[in-house]
Amino acid sequence: MNLLLLIEQLTTGGKVVIGVFFAILLGMLFYFALKMAELSYVMKRKKPFYVHSPFFLKQLNEPQKLILQNQFKFYNKLNSKYKKYFEHRVASFIADKEFVGRSGLQITEEMKVLISATAVMLTFGFRDFYIALVNNIFIYPEEFYSTINDDYHKGEFNPKLQTLVLSWKDFKKGFAIDNDNLNLGIHEFAHAIHLNSIKERDVSSTIFSDSFKELTTLLSNEETLRKDLIASKYFRDYAYTNQFEFIAVIIETFIETPDEFKSLFPEIYDKTKQMLNFNFAGY
Repeated sequence: MNLLLLIEQLTTGGKVVIGVFFAILLGMLFYFALKMAELSYVMKRKKPFYVHSPFFLKQLNEPQKLILQNQFKFYNKLNSKYKKYFEHRVASFIADKEFVGRSGLQITEEMKVLISATAVMLTFGFRDFYIALVNNIFIYPEEFYSTINDDYHKGEFNPKLQTLVLSWKDFKKGFAIDNDNLNLGIHEFAHAIHLNSIKERDVSSTIFSDSFKELTTLLSNEETLRKDLIASKYFRDYAYTNQFEFIAVIIETFIETPDEFKSLFPEIYDKTKQMLNFNFAGY
């Protein structure tokens, strides 16, 4: 091979390598700049720079959409654009999780759609909506015996096993009465979201955790508010068991009776809304 030609090829190859290196470097710098810009935005606005992407949206089949239309009120409150995002997330959630029937229960599309829709509703203001700590969803026909405390449960979340467990009978009952601030599905998924936000460092988890810290600080510093909260009996006594039950109960209440919540305790309502980035469907 001609020596001059070899030198020219090596020089050209070196330029390509250098070009690729600088392209990667510029890409990394651009990504870092975007992250810093979003961090600044999040600190100021307390919400992600963006939540939903309009690209590559999955679709539900017609029977699945009918289940949402006929049985899930939150979905029907959304405009057409948000309904498409909601359907995409429900379809994605169903594909991502393992649904297992227990005590002879057969898993149906209704179970998959309504349970997934509950998770998607609570994380609809999140960019990452999958709740990574939940891999498996076990469904019993009714109350089940739990070895956690040797008692019968209607629902539970086990982060070590990444498993959420529900009684189908009680899950359905939670949505049958939508203004009693009792909803098993919302309660158990709220636990999962809370623990997931502690583990993960994505922007929505960070906002959730930071907002909850702001809420606990508010309640610690405002003795009158704290006393009024307890005296009102608006939140059931179970809320005061520990911080995990408190957050699950206030999220149940936020979803089921938002107008009353906002009227009675606007500061707590606003912090809960900020936690979930819930700026749709009239909330």
